[in-house]
Amino acid sequence: MKLAISAVEPIINAPFDARFGRCAYFIFVDAETHAWKASPNPALTSGGGAGTQAAQFIAGQGAQAVVSSSFGPNAYEALVAAGIKMYSARAGLVENIFEDFVSGELEEFSPSSDSGKNARHGRHKGARR
Repeated sequence: MKLAISAVEPIINAPFDARFGRCAYFIFVDAETHAWKASPNPALTSGGGAGTQAAQFIAGQGAQAVVSSSFGPNAYEALVAAGIKMYSARAGLVENIFEDFVSGELEEFSPSSDSGKNARHGRHKGARR
C-alpha cells in the first residue's frame, strides 16, 4: 500500500504537517518496502480548492491512504471518491507516524467514527477546535 503523509519538509524525518490541502510536502511511503519519496504539494499556493487539488494530486501519485489531521469537506469528498483511506495523526515526525500506521495505531476516518459533519471536516473524537 502506498501512503501519503503531510509534511513540513521533504525528508522522512520531517515534522508532520497537520494541514492537508496546505501542507508543504507529501511524503509517499510504500508500506511493504518502506521506500519513500517526497513531493511538493502543488496545491499549497492555490487561491482556492487546495484540499480538492491535493486529493487529486495524491490520487494521481497512486496513494491508497493518507495521514493528516485537517481534511476540509471538499477534500474529504474528493478522497472518498478516489477510494483513498484517511487516517488521523496529531503531531510528530513523519517516520514515526509511518511506524504508527504500519503497526495499526492510527485511527481511520469514517463518517461513522464521529458524529455528523465533524468527521467530514477531519475532526475526530477528542479533537479540539
